[in-house]
Amino acid sequence: METTKNKLPPFAQSFFKKLSIYLDTPIYFYGSVQRNDYFLKYSDIDVDIFTNNENSLVNKIQNFLNISKQDFKKFVYKLHITKELVNGIKIKYEDIDNNFSTDISIYNKKYKESVLIEHNSKVQLPFIISTLIIILKFIYYQLNILPSEMYLSIKKFLMNFCVEGKDVEFVSIDIPKHEKE
Repeated sequence: METTKNKLPPFAQSFFKKLSIYLDTPIYFYGSVQRNDYFLKYSDIDVDIFTNNENSLVNKIQNFLNISKQDFKKFVYKLHITKELVNGIKIKYEDIDNNFSTDISIYNKKYKESVLIEHNSKVQLPFIISTLIIILKFIYYQLNILPSEMYLSIKKFLMNFCVEGKDVEFVSIDIPKHEKE
């Protein structure tokens, strides 16, 4: 998953190449950028990065993006396939000038195989679900007639209940202030 099914815009290609070189580690793409429901200029780009030292990697990403440590969130995620509980750190980064948005998830390398298996399991969606998600995204992104809460709720239902049969168990927490310094 170091490559994408859909072609990335030039800014995104450059961004991820520079980030990968700066971090000296591969970046793994998942989510809509690997499926038919990717909408250029609208869909965010989801990536995973694995490391032996999450705090060091957060510091490097913080420096690369020129952002505050308080923008990062810790999370716990229960994987459906392996039933493992994994923890990580997430950052949502947006560059409005370049119409670019990415969700970067940072995991310890010990979770790499399990997380990649989980994310690969949602690359090939059932035809009907894929079609419904494309229609939903078209209505939301192109026609602009759905409120974001409704869009997210329907998308969550389709991706989780209709594909997995249950909701994703994912809890995100703010990094305590004493850890932000």
